[in-house]
Amino acid sequence: MPTIAPVSDLRNYGQVLDQVREGAPVYLTKNGRGEYSIHRIEDDEEFARAKAMVKLLTELNKGFLSGEEEGWFSEKDVRAHFRKKREKLSSGENVT
Repeated sequence: MPTIAPVSDLRNYGQVLDQVREGAPVYLTKNGRGEYSIHRIEDDEEFARAKAMVKLLTELNKGFLSGEEEGWFSEKDVRAHFRKKREKLSSGENVT
């Protein structure tokens, strides 16, 4: 069950902070409506990792769909592509 408290409870912020637990933020209301949340830094880091994972899976799915619709590159073509990029890097050319 989430902890919900009015913003005015921040006058005694120590008591509010004591209610914050990992995975269980305290939600603060203003004029009866949700306005803020106080959560642990660890929860922020976990959220950032989850967000990055969703972004990665979204990009992988786009690549998979592209391969299904437009055809796949052969292993030989992929190796040639990255070999060319490596050669450009070692010669100092701009790689895009």
